[in-house]
Amino acid sequence: MICHHCKAEIKIERYVSRSEECPACGSDVHCCLNCSNYDPSAHNRCRDPLAEWVSDREKSNYCDLFIPNKLMPGGSLQGAGPDPRKTFDSLFKK
Repeated sequence: MICHHCKAEIKIERYVSRSEECPACGSDVHCCLNCSNYDPSAHNRCRDPLAEWVSDREKSNYCDLFIPNKLMPGGSLQGAGPDPRKTFDSLFKK
């Protein structure tokens, strides 16, 4: 997975505990911003409808729905949509 804070790759070999920290920067790993379900445009900012509200998405939490984000070939994150600026610019290309 990729750390939301420093963008370092984190090898996940087991369950991600609530107290786990990024080895590169020390930020919390088990947080919303590192989860594949995180979506700022979704209700509760989570794709899972059963998720409870989390006030600080950068801090660790007790969510049982946590799924570590996955780095896809090419360096993009799974679930990340297309770049809005590139999509907009492509509308006006000839």
